Amino acid sequence: MGANLDLIRATYEGASEDNGRNLVAALAPDATWTEAEGFPYAGTYVGIDAIIAGVFHRLATEWIGYSAKVHTYLEDGDRVAAFGVYSGTYKATGKSMTASFAHLYRVSDGKIATMVQYVDSHLVMQALEN
Repeated sequence: MGANLDLIRATYEGASEDNGRNLVAALAPDATWTEAEGFPYAGTYVGIDAIIAGVFHRLATEWIGYSAKVHTYLEDGDRVAAFGVYSGTYKATGKSMTASFAHLYRVSDGKIATMVQYVDSHLVMQALEN
């Protein structure tokens, strides 16, 4: 395993608080984080504050038991892919979901420079519908 893979793995495999701390420490100050089209938080967020507010704060406050469990990592130079399954219950509707995802990271100088999300957003959006 390489250092890039270790960096990414540390953002998924601990307790939620540890993963969050590790992610903030791993993000480059100008990191870009792209949520997939059709996902509730679709768009590209730039910078640590925008990423935390636009994605992670919302996941923590709008969902019950939201998780991203990775089953496979692949490393290719400065790129690391994480494949797994999201799950959680949307508070406003009480509906649960599970959906497969892939996250593609690019690491530069030991920091996450970019992340692009690929997900079956239809399964996620069904949890938001009344």
